[in-house]
Amino acid sequence: MTDAVGSIDTPDAQDELPESKKARKGGKRAKKGPLKRLATFYRQIVAELRKVVWPSRNQLTSYTTVVIFFVAIMIALVTVIDYGLNHAAKYVFG
Repeated sequence: MTDAVGSIDTPDAQDELPESKKARKGGKRAKKGPLKRLATFYRQIVAELRKVVWPSRNQLTSYTTVVIFFVAIMIALVTVIDYGLNHAAKYVFG
């Protein structure tokens, strides 16, 4: 009985690498110095930040208002729960 193509028992032909090709050590990074790599890294950061869609002033104001309102509600909720549990503990434990 033969195994199916691509099974675990029989390796695929394309998975086998010829032994004559050796992997290069380091690749492109080995050729650059640490300062050049750092400069490239910062250039890539700036390029990615330019791709960001920044909110307008009106959007930023509305987002900030929503966050502050939500935080105020959560503070009030936690305060009420804490106050209730405090009085319940005083009632139970005297």
